[in-house]
Amino acid sequence: MTLCNEIRKLMVDRDVTITQLSRIIAQKKKKHYSIQNLSQKLRNNTLNAIEIEIILDALDFQIFFYPKDV
Repeated sequence: MTLCNEIRKLMVDRDVTITQLSRIIAQKKKKHYSIQNLSQKLRNNTLNAIEIEIILDALDFQIFFYPKDV
């Protein structure tokens, strides 16, 4: 399962549309961010780290990193 697929699941769980999410990203990045752009990035699994951080913040989630040996 890819991170983008997980984000899609979270969007459904939080009842957030791709339109709402693209507006939030545009506001945070302070530049135009189209629905088509976000849709394509989710489909192609090409979101960058900043976009992922903004999306997870908007969905009220965060990522934690753990060492493999834990």
